[in-house]
Amino acid sequence: MKVVQFTIPVAGEQTVIMQEDILPHFYTHLHRHMETQITWIVKGEGTLLTGDHMHRFQSGDIFIIGANQPHLFKSDPKYFNTNAKSSVHSITYFFNTNSLFGEILKLPELKSISKFIANATLGMQLPKEYISVASDAMKILKDKKNANRLAGFIQLLHLFSSFKKWKMLSTISATNHISESQGLRMNDIYQYTMLHYTETITLSEIAKVAYLTPQAFCRYFKKHTRKTYITFLNEIRITEACKKIMQGDFESFASIAYKTGFSNVVTFNRVFKKLVGRSPSGYTKEYFGKAGD
Repeated sequence: MKVVQFTIPVAGEQTVIMQEDILPHFYTHLHRHMETQITWIVKGEGTLLTGDHMHRFQSGDIFIIGANQPHLFKSDPKYFNTNAKSSVHSITYFFNTNSLFGEILKLPELKSISKFIANATLGMQLPKEYISVASDAMKILKDKKNANRLAGFIQLLHLFSSFKKWKMLSTISATNHISESQGLRMNDIYQYTMLHYTETITLSEIAKVAYLTPQAFCRYFKKHTRKTYITFLNEIRITEACKKIMQGDFESFASIAYKTGFSNVVTFNRVFKKLVGRSPSGYTKEYFGKAGD
């Protein structure tokens, strides 16, 4: 789990780098890079870890990940089944605002774009009502080359800047508070938690993963995520619970509780309502009510 600072592969000299991935699953390590990225999940489902938050992603979603923002698109377990034929597909554009392109964005005509990118440093998710027009624009841009790609990318950014109600992906900036060694440690913490969230994870166990005492681990995790570890663990568990509800993959709420690491359904119901804003039954009725519209 050594890769945190990631170098985007560049073929020749390009201001805007396009990368299309069709793979069994997404890259499996928490990582970051100096480029800002715009990613369209053409196909695939899973959990996005970014900054101090996590979010469910699915086919069609479009995200902006800020420069040097640690992130991980964790594919659902089915994509790691060697007997399965599932695959993921994404189209991503990378650009570096600390290059000459950043100077271009300072032109007065591009003021709205520059402001938009500045607001995207913590990462953002595009509202679903704009996905169709945005994905069409990203698809068209994929086939453009050289000056046409650069001009088309500026048009894409202008389009994005006109969209309202983007969802922020994080509440803290990672560019100046997570060093590479700290990023390696956080990666190990995240990976261990994602693998063992269905089990009872004691503070002593997770502290050993970070090579810290339990007391030092609590201070460290709170400092770098602005939340306690148990809150983070519960967010993972509830995210997985919501996924099971959306898939109809459960016999009862009690079965979901036990399968996502909760020791009893009472605690599950309390944590679910605290994080989601409504009870599991209320969430289920709302989701399937909307799905049937």
